[in-house]
Amino acid sequence: MKKKIALVTGITGQDGAYLANLLLNKGYKIYGTYRRSSSLNLWRLEELGILESIELLSLELLEKSNIERVIKLIKPDEIYNLAAQSFVSLSFENPIYTAQADALGVLRILESIRMIDKTIKFYQASSSEMFGEGVSKKLNEESRFHPRSPYAISKVFGHNITVNYREAYGIFACSGILFNHESPLRGTEFVTRKITSTLAEIQAGRKKFLELGNYYARRDWGYAGDFVEGIWKMMQNNKPGDYVLATGEEHSVKEFSTLAAKIMGFNLVWKGLKPNEYAIDKNTKKIIIKKNNDYFRPSDVLFLKGDAKKAKKYLGWKPKVKFKDLVKIMVESDKKRSLIGKIIQ
Repeated sequence: MKKKIALVTGITGQDGAYLANLLLNKGYKIYGTYRRSSSLNLWRLEELGILESIELLSLELLEKSNIERVIKLIKPDEIYNLAAQSFVSLSFENPIYTAQADALGVLRILESIRMIDKTIKFYQASSSEMFGEGVSKKLNEESRFHPRSPYAISKVFGHNITVNYREAYGIFACSGILFNHESPLRGTEFVTRKITSTLAEIQAGRKKFLELGNYYARRDWGYAGDFVEGIWKMMQNNKPGDYVLATGEEHSVKEFSTLAAKIMGFNLVWKGLKPNEYAIDKNTKKIIIKKNNDYFRPSDVLFLKGDAKKAKKYLGWKPKVKFKDLVKIMVESDKKRSLIGKIIQ
């Protein structure tokens, strides 16, 4: 039986690495892409032990001829578009590049599929950031988008153009609206991994304290390893569609950092009044966590919680790893890395 061929853009990122591992276990031939103009960061693929099983190709989402060349070369059965300028805060500094990659990059791939082979299945990595304005209810596939950053606005375009190409040209095109999904493979620029890696470095004596922005922002945090299974299930369904993947629970940055600190071995107590609280370690009396206003975004999303009932009903998907277990997995991983002096970015 012929192996399925999958093209995974952004394979060097967290989701790309976990998805590649899943697809390899299911017998796929995997091609992963990276930007030639960026440094090649392969530590996630190496950590999962799958680097040698993947064929890497350079691909630039800003160049349609490059996308067409890659598709014609490998003739994929499925394309998973995970590549993006994925940092919300950076999108305020680089809004035009973010739009070129995260919005028009999606269109370039879809148009290439339309022109070359409309039987290729396509997955677009949408984001819960598209919902934007926080409301105290669970958000689903029918909820209104109100994006609050250039990143989120670009993702809305990518999401909508995916729907359009599905409806206009009959392409098997899916969008996964993923709520926050974390793991030890997250980069340290993301708040969850910043928390666990910095606390590990404080414990090792290499850093003094952890600086955070909005302690009170609440997010629906799940485990990335669970979420890539949902992505794959979307692409194996009889009909293409859009699906929210989420845990249905929300926790604050303060909760995440407090739990992580406890698991790491700190005995935290919070002092001061909102919004200027800080946390000290009762054992050492030293400040461990404090606020830094530089980390606040020009416009922020205060609350996000998802409703994944559709994915459960039609895909048979639900998250397995609970919030406390996720925090523990990330803390223990960074604690091990710190012991050998190797906090990976």
